[in-house]
Amino acid sequence: MTDDQPRGLHGADTDAVYDRAGFGAAVPRGSRPALVVVDLTRGFTEPGFPSGADLTAAVSATNALVAAARDGGVPVIWTVISYTPAEADGDCVAWLRKAPGMRALREGSAEVAFDPRLDVRADDHVIVKKGASAFHGTGLAALLSGMHTDTAVVCGATTSGCVRATAVDAVQSGLDTLVVREACGDRASGPHEGALFDLQAKYADVVTLDEAVAYLTDH
Repeated sequence: MTDDQPRGLHGADTDAVYDRAGFGAAVPRGSRPALVVVDLTRGFTEPGFPSGADLTAAVSATNALVAAARDGGVPVIWTVISYTPAEADGDCVAWLRKAPGMRALREGSAEVAFDPRLDVRADDHVIVKKGASAFHGTGLAALLSGMHTDTAVVCGATTSGCVRATAVDAVQSGLDTLVVREACGDRASGPHEGALFDLQAKYADVVTLDEAVAYLTDH
């Protein structure tokens, strides 16, 4: 468990149980990382939208990661949730029955536009997805395999939802995975911290922005 990861988030007994189970080991840092930026679109980063929150800090930290990735020759991959009118208005997407507020994430809408503060470039890869994980039902796994990626550096929104799902699937796809604490955001602190606790324990290393920038720049 990293120094900045709060111990006792769920109580001292929880920490003892997790330690006894052998959770929280450090993962390797490979020589061919990729930066996966999850769903930092206006519908999530701006509080004026029903599904959004003020994720200014996460957006700023993500730009630092993107700059480091570009300096280090690391590919940058952006993801966005976007539904066609048939998907948004119909009953074919199971997730939308549970989270009907996501129906607003319609292709062409302001909600699915990338936050304008982000350094998104025309030659970056963009993955359009229909659910929480950036891997499920998309070409992300094949793209990363084609790049010979060995480590996924994950950030974005929301920590407890799409970031967590993407990080878990990155591990299940055979990638060592890092999640950057300052570059993740959520609608509330409880789900944010709980997700980071769980990711650090079982799936990824939750690292600081400075650690991630150093790794991406000189890997």
